[in-house]
Amino acid sequence: MTSYAKHSVPHGAGIRQPSAEEHHIPITSEELAHSFVDDAPPADLSHYAVEDWATVALFWLMAGTVFLQFFTRYVLNDSLNWTEEIASYCLVALVFVGSAMCVRLSRHIQVDILYRFLPDGPARLLSTLVDLIRTAFFVYLTQLMWRLIEVVGDETMVTIQLSKGILYYSVLGGCALMALRSLQVTVVNWRRGYSVLEKPESFDGTGV
Repeated sequence: MTSYAKHSVPHGAGIRQPSAEEHHIPITSEELAHSFVDDAPPADLSHYAVEDWATVALFWLMAGTVFLQFFTRYVLNDSLNWTEEIASYCLVALVFVGSAMCVRLSRHIQVDILYRFLPDGPARLLSTLVDLIRTAFFVYLTQLMWRLIEVVGDETMVTIQLSKGILYYSVLGGCALMALRSLQVTVVNWRRGYSVLEKPESFDGTGV
């Protein structure tokens, strides 16, 4: 038994194992930084519109207000009562301004099952009718919001001495942007010859 153990070949003998120094390849911080930068494509911000930046700004304003409310309530035990109202108003403005972004990108909920069974001609006609009705609705919504501002635009907020017109004009701007983007989408769909309703695969990246 002793002789066998003395002449036996250890597990892995004949296979050269790399040393700890060979495992470690030194690299400088500059080389590490360039390894990420060199392969990264340049940022393209050209496809973002004004409503995109406004939506981001409103979101972070709302997030900051909510964080301030949480901090003053649970950390300082002395909540600022105006933070809840401002956060609510930011959410309302965020919805309407963000909706303009969704109109431009055709990202609102749409029912397209009927277009799978319609011939090209009726489908094109119905899709154009939907575009026109949508645009008319947003124009009417903008008009209603303008009339509302004329009636209650001078009211002040409950917890802070600011005019509610700040909120109302934000909503008005969102409605006007929705009408403008809807008109642009209608023109583009007409020139292209189809819309997202007729060919949804061309808008979600699954089309060829």
